[in-house]
Amino acid sequence: MTWLTWRQLRFPVASVYAALALAGVVLAVGRPVHGDFGDQEFRYLGSLLAVQLLPAVLGVFWGVPMIARELEAGTHTLVWNQSVTRSRWLAVKLGVGAPAAVVAAGLLSLLVTWWADPIDTAAGLDTGRGFEPRVTPVVFAARGIAPVGYAAFAFVLGVAIAILLRRTVTAMAVTLVVYVAVQLVVPVAVRPHVLPPVEESVTLTARTIAGIQTKTGPNGEVPQALRVVEPAGAWVLANETADADGVAAHPLPSLVDDCLPSSPADPVTPPDLDRIRGCFARLDDLGYRQHLAYQPASRFWPLQWVELALYLALSALVTWFCFRRLRHLS
Repeated sequence: MTWLTWRQLRFPVASVYAALALAGVVLAVGRPVHGDFGDQEFRYLGSLLAVQLLPAVLGVFWGVPMIARELEAGTHTLVWNQSVTRSRWLAVKLGVGAPAAVVAAGLLSLLVTWWADPIDTAAGLDTGRGFEPRVTPVVFAARGIAPVGYAAFAFVLGVAIAILLRRTVTAMAVTLVVYVAVQLVVPVAVRPHVLPPVEESVTLTARTIAGIQTKTGPNGEVPQALRVVEPAGAWVLANETADADGVAAHPLPSLVDDCLPSSPADPVTPPDLDRIRGCFARLDDLGYRQHLAYQPASRFWPLQWVELALYLALSALVTWFCFRRLRHLS
């Protein structure tokens, strides 16, 4: 049974691991050094995409066909009639495929994490020249150990949907949709709250303000939102102005118009500077503050471990469902 399962997976496994070896050589040769990372942007984006896509590819092209093709063709009945129980049949397939998927995703993630370390370090110090800190959602999903959990979940998800639908192409499409949906929901609804975010109330001054978002109206530029300087390397969840009662100020008070320079294209003149300082002083007197909520850069690894545990727990739950469903399969 083990040999049969390996024969089914040997070509896909060999192809993926060969591609990983090639990627390792390319990344090792072109690893960035501390300094200007402008010429690394294409490779950086490619590495993000590769790590995030690999678990989905493993679930869709490894997990689904390994089960669905047998159920679709009816060859599973031949195995089940040769003293191989259903549970053993599924356990062997999971036991061969899941570790191969987990190791592949883990190797690529750790390789990319090592390659991008100089860029991530610079981004964490606000000198990354446009690169996002590694604790932010897009980068987080392509670093560390979390992709190991993604791969385990994607693979068993593919197996579960294959058992449910018994049609290879349909199961592949559904697996992809469900996996992507989970990957979109977790960063928005789960990850920000697994560790309580740090919250701060920042005084509005000309020194703490990082920018004023405006909208062009009939009477010129209209302030829409204030932003203060954010902690270096943090994943900022909220950066909004609150009034004296702690309620988000929507819209902003009209006096914020005085906080804008007379001509954004020209240097700020001394009269402009005095007016802007007076504007922020009046906001302070009225009790306006900027509310900041964020996950600091130091929580990257704790969040990685929590996310790995979450996806492994989901994988275990889906695996239990697979065995339970298989007992009722005709």
